[in-house]
Amino acid sequence: MRRNNLTWESEFVLLGLSNDRQTQAGLFVLFGTAYLLTLLGNGLIILLIGLDTQLHLPMYFFLCNLSVVDICYTSSGVPQMLVHLLLEKKTISFIRCGTQLFFSLALGGTEFLLLAAMAYDRYVAVCDPLRYVAVMSPRCCAGLAAVSWLTGLVNSVVETVVTMRLPTCGHHVLNHVACETLAFIRLACVDITLNQVVILASSVVVLLVPCCLVSLSYAYIVAAILRIHSTGGRRKAFGTCASHLTVVSMSYGMALVTYMQPRSTASAEQDKVVVLFYAVVTPMLNPLIYSLRNKEMKAALSRVLMSRSESKL
Repeated sequence: MRRNNLTWESEFVLLGLSNDRQTQAGLFVLFGTAYLLTLLGNGLIILLIGLDTQLHLPMYFFLCNLSVVDICYTSSGVPQMLVHLLLEKKTISFIRCGTQLFFSLALGGTEFLLLAAMAYDRYVAVCDPLRYVAVMSPRCCAGLAAVSWLTGLVNSVVETVVTMRLPTCGHHVLNHVACETLAFIRLACVDITLNQVVILASSVVVLLVPCCLVSLSYAYIVAAILRIHSTGGRRKAFGTCASHLTVVSMSYGMALVTYMQPRSTASAEQDKVVVLFYAVVTPMLNPLIYSLRNKEMKAALSRVLMSRSESKL
C-alpha cells in the first residue's frame, strides 16, 4: 500500500525468540503446556463459580471476569506463537496483526481495571463489613465490571488506530513474538509524537490510576487490620486479601517497571519478556494462586464433585 511515497506493508515477519530448531521445540512444549494449564485452570474457576451458589458473591463475580480475560488474552497470542515455533517463516498479515494488537490491548487494560475493582471489593469487606452487602450490590458489581471492559475496549481502539496507521516505508520485520505497540512503532518512518502521547495517556488510564487506587485501598486495609487486637482476627482479615494482593503485586509490578521507565532504556528483548510474562505466565498462575490459597474455592470443588457423584447413584 502506497501513498505519497509512504508505504504500509500487507504482511509482517516476526523474528520470535530463537532460530535454533531445538530451542524452538523446547519452547513449543513449554508454552503449549502453560497454555493448556491456563485453559484448564481458568475454565475450572469459571465452572465452579457458575455451578456453586455459595460462590455467587462479589469477589467471585470479579474473579470469574478475570478468568475470562485471562483465557481470551492468552488465546489472542499464544496459539499463533505455537504455530510460528513450528514454521521456518513466521509471517502475519496486516489485518491479523491489527486484530491481535487490538485484543491484547483491550484485554490487558481490562485486567488492570478489574484488579482495581477487586481491590475496592476487599476494601469494603475489611473496612466496612456491616455495609458490604449494601455497597457491593449486584448493580454496583455489574457497573464496575462494565466500566472495566468498556474502558479497556475504548483505550484499545484509540491505541490500535494510531499505531496501525503508521507507515513503515518498506520495513516489515518485527523484532518480537507478537504484534505489539512498541515493536510496531520502531518500524515507523514518520513522526511518532502522537503515538507517544497516546501511549502515555493509555498508561495513566489503565495502569497508573488503577495502581494508585489499589495502593490506596490496601493502605486503608492494612490500617484496619492493624486495629484488630486478636491475632486470629488479623490473620483472617489478611487471608481475605492475600490471593488478590499476590496477583496485584505480580501484574502491576512488572508493568510499572517496564512502562514507567524512560523509553531510551527499553529494549526489544525486554519487551518480549514482558509480553511472554503477561501472555503465558500470569494467566497460568492466577487460578493456582486463587485456588491454592482459597478455602472457599477448595470447598466449592468438593461440593461440586460430591453432588456429581451423588447424582450418578
